[in-house]
Amino acid sequence: MSSSSTPARPAPARDAAPPPAGKGSHSPWRSLRHRSMRWWSVANLVSNAGTWMQLTVQNLLVLEITGSAAATGLSMSVQAAPALLMSLLGGAVVDRWPRKLTAAVSQALLGAIAFTTAVLVALDRLDLTSLMTLAAVTGIVATVDGPACALLGNDLVPAEDVPSAIGVGALVHNAGRLAGAALAGVTVGLLGTAAAYFANGISFLFVTAVIPFLRPARGAARRVAEERGSGERAMGIREGLAFFVRRPRLLALAGVTGVSAVFGRNYALTLAVLVTGPLAGGAGAFGTVSTVLAVGGIVGAVLGARLRKPSVRLVGALAAAGGLLQVVAGLSPSLAVLLVLVLPMAVVESVSDTAGTAVLQTDPPARLRGRVLGVWGSIGTVWGLGGPPALGLLMELAGPRGALIAGGLIVAGCIGAGHLLRGRRATAPVLLPAEPGGPAARPALGRAA
Repeated sequence: MSSSSTPARPAPARDAAPPPAGKGSHSPWRSLRHRSMRWWSVANLVSNAGTWMQLTVQNLLVLEITGSAAATGLSMSVQAAPALLMSLLGGAVVDRWPRKLTAAVSQALLGAIAFTTAVLVALDRLDLTSLMTLAAVTGIVATVDGPACALLGNDLVPAEDVPSAIGVGALVHNAGRLAGAALAGVTVGLLGTAAAYFANGISFLFVTAVIPFLRPARGAARRVAEERGSGERAMGIREGLAFFVRRPRLLALAGVTGVSAVFGRNYALTLAVLVTGPLAGGAGAFGTVSTVLAVGGIVGAVLGARLRKPSVRLVGALAAAGGLLQVVAGLSPSLAVLLVLVLPMAVVESVSDTAGTAVLQTDPPARLRGRVLGVWGSIGTVWGLGGPPALGLLMELAGPRGALIAGGLIVAGCIGAGHLLRGRRATAPVLLPAEPGGPAARPALGRAA
């Protein structure tokens, strides 16, 4: 080799080549072929269990301190409010700084908040003011932690395996929720309320310790390099917002998800009133419905993980199908019939969520994904805060059956109308410019610009 030859650069650190899964594999578990994704899933299972353990006892703690249900609701709103106001800034931070560093710092901060709360509870020094302050700080950190962890998980797998990673994440979330709720009762009974917060702090530190050892998978290294290459740029909050507004498929996704979130997915509210009202069931009956919903969510997450190239059209079709199922559920003459319908409702919702999340996290260019998720966080907070009151008003006016039927028709109708408008636009005549010395401009069928 000539002495003037340029020395070869070392290849970026990455997972060892995963076992072959076959070209075009649709296995829902294909993302777990990557070692870093396996570690990330374990870390998230531990973290979710700790978080749900804390959430299970948190409302009871607020009631114990204040004796007020209104204060409990206020604490939840205080924690959610920063997402409405600061998600864009949080997404910009994720785009500017290295993903692993950002996620590790945010997880460590959340752990510190959990430990601080545990100490205050143990010393009996936690009052309403400190509780609200800690809730607000948690919400602020979450505006960075949410997109950072979501996009970090995507970096661990090739682009075609992102739906699988999202589906596995949904399964991990549900498993952590069940484990956390179960562990909460045991932990509080044996060690007290402070122990739940302390355990949650430990779970955040575990995730923080795992992050430095994660490596991008083959095929994802280029995306990570592009992200890091944009780190010298200004945060550019407006750039992310402008991209979202000018991207028709993201606007369509926002519309479909928004109308579904407000009128079609608040089953904890609509089905609870239906079961305990017209169907004359009790808390046990609604518990059965909730269990079926959870099972359907898990099945849907597995099916959604099989997707390779989800689209907004698929999300819309599934949301419309869910709306029609909701209409039939509103007509249910008995609890048995409702239970038969609840399972496919939950499956359709879960697959739609997985497909929509995959589109949202892969459609923008790598340098803008944090900011796009920030925009989505703000929009989603609006739906989360405004949906239940709007649906509650609809139930007051039309009753639980009427609300389910009207809501389902609104969802299916809006999505159907949007599809028809898009079809007309796609076939609208476009004038082609006249060639010099040739005939006048003539119409041609094609997509309007």
